[in-house]
Amino acid sequence: MKVLVIGGGAREHALCRSLSLDPDVTALHCAPGNAGIADIATVHPVDALDGAAVAELALALQADLVVVGPEAPLVAGVADAVRERGIAAFGPSAEAARLEGSKAFAKDVMAAAEVPTARSYVCAGPAEIDAALDAFGAPYVVKDDGLAAGKGVVVTDDVEAARAHALACGRVVIEEFLDGPEVSLFAVTDGETVVPLSPAQDFKRALDGDEGPNTGGMGAYSPLPWADPKLVDEVLQTVLQPTVDELRRRGTPFSGLLYAGLAITSRGVRVIEFNARFGDPETQVVLARLKTPLAGLLYAAATGELAAFPALRWSEGAAVTVVVASHNYPGTPRTGDAIEGLADVAERDAPHAYVLHAGTKRDDAGRVVSAGGRVLSVTASGADLGEARTRAYEAVSRLRLDGSHHRTDIAARAAEAAAQV
Repeated sequence: MKVLVIGGGAREHALCRSLSLDPDVTALHCAPGNAGIADIATVHPVDALDGAAVAELALALQADLVVVGPEAPLVAGVADAVRERGIAAFGPSAEAARLEGSKAFAKDVMAAAEVPTARSYVCAGPAEIDAALDAFGAPYVVKDDGLAAGKGVVVTDDVEAARAHALACGRVVIEEFLDGPEVSLFAVTDGETVVPLSPAQDFKRALDGDEGPNTGGMGAYSPLPWADPKLVDEVLQTVLQPTVDELRRRGTPFSGLLYAGLAITSRGVRVIEFNARFGDPETQVVLARLKTPLAGLLYAAATGELAAFPALRWSEGAAVTVVVASHNYPGTPRTGDAIEGLADVAERDAPHAYVLHAGTKRDDAGRVVSAGGRVLSVTASGADLGEARTRAYEAVSRLRLDGSHHRTDIAARAAEAAAQV
């Protein structure tokens, strides 16, 4: 099978890594890719938002499957353009991707499907914003209705900060605060059959102890030893399957990766948000534990054959990923700094730990340099979370990027609790 992956972040590097280990994949391409992906796939320059250009590239490569990684190309209809040229595409249509592209649309779908979620108001002006903030009170949860690269949500006790964010966004969803731990659950679907993956938990705040501003994610771990063993089945029955069924009923079937961001509240499971693609950094740890070859799973979803696909197989161990971010991230990041120690990790920590590239490129001198806010995802596996954490942070210690920062407490609480059981 010839596979083309669209995107250039750590999520796409994780996808490419898993696909490169799949014996059924005979050729692996990525566009535009990054410095790390170039080591395992043939990279191609392309505008990932240009559906026609992506489809033409897929045709030229004679790709059997195109995997669209990021949300923006999906919302822009790239998967549609590929399918129109007769090539299987893993990723929802532009219409179905509105589940992520519009928080208001997602709320409407959830209401129709009777999916448990936070009470909310869709607001479009100062008067509506003020009324909604007053109705819910602190903590205030304000979400940009459109795509915001994981940084369009503000949760704050400061009503003026909440109001300022809402006014800056334009159309927003203001909702009640959901208590309890958060869980990310991915599901592969062909529009009818839904196959959930193993749950993960990510860390959205920039600093240790869940302090600092929201980011696109500073780390993740899987599995969740503290979660109810029945959680996945419950979410499949009450959230994932009803949502897929509702979208099919509307004539816009969702085929691809459905990502449910969940809060395990005192009143039960509630959906925080839906995404229409693999999440970053959770993909890094989920795929690190998936033993089932990835290409066949994604192809079955893309071709409507998921019902006949064998049950997924998982490693019994754990995985942890730690994000190394640029100076000043999540503000405007400094780029162009040289990254050292990559070869050291490859030599001393593989295969248990490895580096996935997010925002990197090669400069004119051939050096790998930073090219974004989140630069690297250091991912490690182990028999349990404690061992996976140790291996991940040992690998992080070998890397050098001037001005970079990372959290030191990824999965620490879960690993400590699991060790005491």
